[in-house]
Amino acid sequence: MRARPLAPERPIPESWRPDLHATLLFIVRGGEILLIHKKRGLGAGKLNGAGGKVEPGESTLEAAMREFEEELRARPVAPRQVGEVGFEMLSAMSILIHVFRSDALEGEPVETSEATPAWTPVDDIPYDRMWEDDRHWLPHVIEDCPFEAYARFEGDDMVHCRVARLSDTERLQWR
Repeated sequence: MRARPLAPERPIPESWRPDLHATLLFIVRGGEILLIHKKRGLGAGKLNGAGGKVEPGESTLEAAMREFEEELRARPVAPRQVGEVGFEMLSAMSILIHVFRSDALEGEPVETSEATPAWTPVDDIPYDRMWEDDRHWLPHVIEDCPFEAYARFEGDDMVHCRVARLSDTERLQWR
């Protein structure tokens, strides 16, 4: 499934294969980041970025835009991929999450049946209300630095996490 070979120092093990691909998209502007309070599905009750599963035939960027618009009824401007997170739930599934960032938004996000928008100061992120691995890789999204992360969970408890900053050359391999 993975289109590129991984060097041994990269966080996602070369032999790891996700059950599905998903996206997260964050808006970072004016010292704030747009998070959502997720109302249903995996991670319900937690804060995260808008996102969801990549559907057959769509690119990860198309999926990120579709999910964002469905969840918040606004449109990110010129989003770009900043990272990948291998997310493994030992009792359930493995997900490769393609993480995007945008610096601007068309329209104002609104609450939907899936999510409640929450503009949050980047220096006061409530990591205690998020997945435990987010505190390790979300700063890379805020800094607009390419990264790769891998986290394993047993239920809601993280048992392993590794994050690596990538070069701009490695970032280009996502496209």
